[in-house]
Amino acid sequence: MSNATDRFAHLSPLQRALLKLEELQGKLTAANRARNEPIAVVGIGCRFPGGADSPESYWDLLKEGRDAIREVPEDRWDVEAFYDPELASPFKMNTRWGGFLEQVDRFDPDFFGLSKREAAGMDPQQRLLLEVSWEALEHAGIAPDKIAGSRTGVFIGLMTFDFFKLLNDPPARGSTGVANSIAANRLSYFFDLRGPSMVLDTACSSSLVTIDLACQSLRSGSSQIALAGGVNVILSPDATISSSQAGMMSPDGRCKSFDERANGYVRGEGCGIVVLKRLSDAVADGDRIWALIRGSAVNQDGRTNGLTAPNGLSQQAVLRAALDNAGVEAARIGYVEAHGTGTPLGDPIEVEAIKQVYGQNRPLDWPCLLGSAKTNIGHLESAAGIAALIKVVLCLHHRQIPPVVHFQNLNPNIVLEGTAFRIATALQPWPGGTDGPFAGVSSFGFGGTNAHVVLEAAPAPSIAVPEVTRPLHLLTLSARSAKALTVLASRLADYLEREPDLDLADVAATLNTGRTHFAHRLALIAASLPEARFLLATFAEGKQGAGLASARTGDSPPKFAFLFAGQGSQYGGMTRELYQTQPTFRRALDHCAQLTDGVLERPLLEVIFSDSGALDRTLYTQPALFALEYALVQLWRSWGVEPDAVLGHGLGEYVAACIAGVFSVEDGMKLVLGRAKLMEALPPGEEIAASVDLARLAESIPHSAPRLALLSNVSGDFFAPGKGPDSHYWCTHLRQPVRFDQQIQALAERQFSLFLEIGPSHTLSERGRRCLPEGSATWLSSLKKDTNDWQELLSALQALYLQGVAIDWQGFERDYPHQRLALPTYPFERRRCWLEPHEIKSYRGG
Repeated sequence: MSNATDRFAHLSPLQRALLKLEELQGKLTAANRARNEPIAVVGIGCRFPGGADSPESYWDLLKEGRDAIREVPEDRWDVEAFYDPELASPFKMNTRWGGFLEQVDRFDPDFFGLSKREAAGMDPQQRLLLEVSWEALEHAGIAPDKIAGSRTGVFIGLMTFDFFKLLNDPPARGSTGVANSIAANRLSYFFDLRGPSMVLDTACSSSLVTIDLACQSLRSGSSQIALAGGVNVILSPDATISSSQAGMMSPDGRCKSFDERANGYVRGEGCGIVVLKRLSDAVADGDRIWALIRGSAVNQDGRTNGLTAPNGLSQQAVLRAALDNAGVEAARIGYVEAHGTGTPLGDPIEVEAIKQVYGQNRPLDWPCLLGSAKTNIGHLESAAGIAALIKVVLCLHHRQIPPVVHFQNLNPNIVLEGTAFRIATALQPWPGGTDGPFAGVSSFGFGGTNAHVVLEAAPAPSIAVPEVTRPLHLLTLSARSAKALTVLASRLADYLEREPDLDLADVAATLNTGRTHFAHRLALIAASLPEARFLLATFAEGKQGAGLASARTGDSPPKFAFLFAGQGSQYGGMTRELYQTQPTFRRALDHCAQLTDGVLERPLLEVIFSDSGALDRTLYTQPALFALEYALVQLWRSWGVEPDAVLGHGLGEYVAACIAGVFSVEDGMKLVLGRAKLMEALPPGEEIAASVDLARLAESIPHSAPRLALLSNVSGDFFAPGKGPDSHYWCTHLRQPVRFDQQIQALAERQFSLFLEIGPSHTLSERGRRCLPEGSATWLSSLKKDTNDWQELLSALQALYLQGVAIDWQGFERDYPHQRLALPTYPFERRRCWLEPHEIKSYRGG
């Protein structure tokens, strides 16, 4: 039967209705599953006060309970001119502290393709987002250039425009440097992203609301990947003055969440970005998952007793909605990262809402801890939610909860006695009695927009046991400048010294597949982590080392040819190690060997790997070389290495023709087996008789025009476009000497300067080297007798990479399962990019 109607024609109407109902139920189940699918956090980037410029340093700050608050830096405003603890003037502030970043005037414009002048006219918030988003992608092990053109969404929380207020003159370039909307759009432009791109301002809840929007976008399919987070930079005293006059600021510059001394918050600045994927996609892509977002919700306070007054019932509602969306019972939540601004009335309202929701059906011996990152870094306003979320992701990852800084005695308006809730006062393990673990994050905007997110610890990674492993590994690093490359190598060497238990294969795979490859390149071959660390340190010190090479690639890679070796290059046991440790090569060689079954007396693989003299018999030599060289090409192609032209010497031209698409591997092997049998049977000098028999065999095989530039042994030159070898050609080929030197000259005349020998030795590359002036070309071999197979292969790949040949690193690592690691990210070369004094207002002197 040809269609579904025919297949189900024998069913009764009731049976067909039941089938249709089952189909609809299946679609509904799939839709519900997609709507509620957990969202994986696969990458993190951050720049927070106190030198917390990475997830690792942020976690160190949190777990050590450090306070990152300091006096207003001199380059922001003259604090003495604006500070008055008595607020005697409406133009004064009652605080002189804040959570400030270092050197927000510095940026790496060259890295992002900007002139220094254009970068100087950009809001530092845009510049922070560019750097931190790049770092988040690298932290995720996602090469930023590989997501170009993808449906990657960008969701950014941003509420201030201090830089715009600094300008004396109208903004340049159509306001692209200062328009808040451009903060997200510039990311989409720079990375060439095609998903939704938006900036959101719900005040202090902005960046947590972006998480909710990003999760919705991922679940609906409008985004494949999402970058979500927020940024806040304080350049003007205006907002601090306004908040001081409203009685919101802590006069002593300390956020004392939940404490009886709570007297307001302290402003902070920073930037945080998370990379999000649907869980199913993250698992399929082999991503490292830091935590799962199970559900989220956003609501509004509506009419309260004041526009900025919190609404406890609305806070309860948003917590319940998030739990409902997550499908998680309230009692399973072991930690809540509260909004916790440290205001004497706001904290009690929030804690009461948490108790009412998360205390439901919770036994007293199932504790739930409360905390707030604002006690460490201040209130980051539009970046506060993402700072809180990243904290909780790290808590779940480490299964620890850091202390609440400045907490001494509980706010008397907060009642925790007789409940399962308590304030986290010291670094401690995740509280017992919960299976998950699970956590909640709250963020409330002062205009009434509330957000809550429910997270779960990442599932245990499924670690695949590799079928085989490589004995050697190739590690690649690159940068936009030689200086940055040296710094990156030094950082990685230090990191590997601190993390001696890492798997070198994981390190190599993360570097090779998870980074954009720039012109300044370093590649090293190592067998162990200590060896790799030593070579990196050696490079960073400006020294040379065996297995270590670096170069700056040109604007385009050189023209590149494969050279296929002929009879005489074989030796017993060739490629035995490669066959045992490289699945792609093994599959291709096995296929070729199977094509000889029933034709040869002995199994081809047995002949190739043995040390007997059988391999030197033409009957075995030629199919063995054809099989081996064909398999090598499949390996190189799986690594993305494709030549511009192919040249074969003698028997090697059959492989070259096969690779160029003249005939299939099956037909090629059939032709080679016939040729070998004829040549073995005939005494020397009777090639003419053999060529007649070969012609009959060749005529039975379909030939196509080459799809790659192919050179002829007979003419010593390229085949004309649309022309290639045919049955007559192979007869002539058998009787004519090989014009190898002429072929090399023909390639050189067409500006070919990179040659890779495909075969078991370096016979052709050594001969070719003598054909051209010294230093005019690079000669590489895939294998070499008496040399470790992987050593020679990786040395060739190393050279190709440094020459700028495009490598498919995903293909290179495909046969070897690995875990992605969070390795040191790109070392931006920042310099001062700021407007001239006459172009901006001064906040010095009042």
